[in-house]
Amino acid sequence: MVSVRRPVTALVLLMSLVALPAWSGPAQAPQPAVWAGTWATGVTTVPPASTTTLERQTIRQVVHTSIGGDAVRVRLSNEFGRAPVRIGAAHVARRAGSTGADIDPATDRALTFGGAGGVLMPPGAPLFSDPVPLALPAGADLVISIYLPERTPVGTVHAFSYQRNLIADGDVTAAPSVTPVTEIYQWFLLSGISVSTRARGASAIAAFGDSITDGASTQNDANHRWPDALAARLHGTRGVVNLGISGNRLLHDPNPTPGAEGFAAWFGANALSRFDRDVIAQPGVGAAIVLLGINDIGQPGGVAPASEAVTAEEIIAAHRQLIARAHASGLRIYAGTLLPFKGDTLGFYTEANEAKRAAVNQWLRTSQEYDGVADFEAAVRDPADPLRLRPDFNSGDGLHPNDAGMAAMAEAIPLHWFR
Repeated sequence: MVSVRRPVTALVLLMSLVALPAWSGPAQAPQPAVWAGTWATGVTTVPPASTTTLERQTIRQVVHTSIGGDAVRVRLSNEFGRAPVRIGAAHVARRAGSTGADIDPATDRALTFGGAGGVLMPPGAPLFSDPVPLALPAGADLVISIYLPERTPVGTVHAFSYQRNLIADGDVTAAPSVTPVTEIYQWFLLSGISVSTRARGASAIAAFGDSITDGASTQNDANHRWPDALAARLHGTRGVVNLGISGNRLLHDPNPTPGAEGFAAWFGANALSRFDRDVIAQPGVGAAIVLLGINDIGQPGGVAPASEAVTAEEIIAAHRQLIARAHASGLRIYAGTLLPFKGDTLGFYTEANEAKRAAVNQWLRTSQEYDGVADFEAAVRDPADPLRLRPDFNSGDGLHPNDAGMAAMAEAIPLHWFR
């Protein structure tokens, strides 16, 4: 009997082995969700004569995101306010269409803060919303609506949004469309949006700079700043958050000379003091790109006192501080060379100032202290006169690139930095 059953047993075993599916290796664990910044802006205080006071009104603001995700959270800010700000209600939604501030009602989400729909934001403090589920593709437009029920002097802003935003009467945070009483080209009490994403390698890149990073002289409502163009090149694989502040300097806070009191406060705290808040604290940040120093060179003797003139060596020392602090926080940090500005209409150019710019750029190109350097100067200078912007990249003031110049700057950034 044994000799009869053995072949049957062997045949059964052989058949069972043949029937087994091919082994494909260990199962792949699902990619864990991470939070990464998809949009941000640097905030400042306001000039005393330019404070906007709102009461029983809704601020409806549009932002252009970079990386997508399946949940969002919003960062509000009262960091420069002198009194608490009462938030009566806040909503986030995807924009309906590609223009205006109407929302897609199917995507409207009420924001809560610790589970409450209304909250008091203390002076000097930011405020994160609770996460809300919202399918957000890369490169989408979001609308954030904030209702202020009490008399509120708005003390924390981003002065130059290059984006049309609205103020409407009443609590219309959930309304598909609103009738504005005022249009503004600023962002009020809003400083960041982050997304939850399972995209492999997802992280955020912080663009840290002045008006050239902020998007000065680009077309309104078009998102043609160089960080926007970089985000488009990355196809939503990384978040790109724009922390450019027009007029910002590395080494000095605003200190207006006569005639500049009405706007200098918008230039923001010096870059060394705001780096931790604006870059290191960004959700999921993995890298930064720095473009700073031209205002340190050009402002003294104009909108800042001549006594605040700095040397090229002092500018380089400030950059070294940013490098050290980024590396201490585990971030990669890159820089861009300073753009040419001969013939500018702001009074920045002198031969002495040009010598400072050249010395800083020489250090940037040769020192290898940054993790990499994008040669923005080479991308936008005039071949016929390298100390000037190319005529087709000049916005008209000799200092700020136009939309085409911004695109050329983005093209000068090596994408392999972020792989």
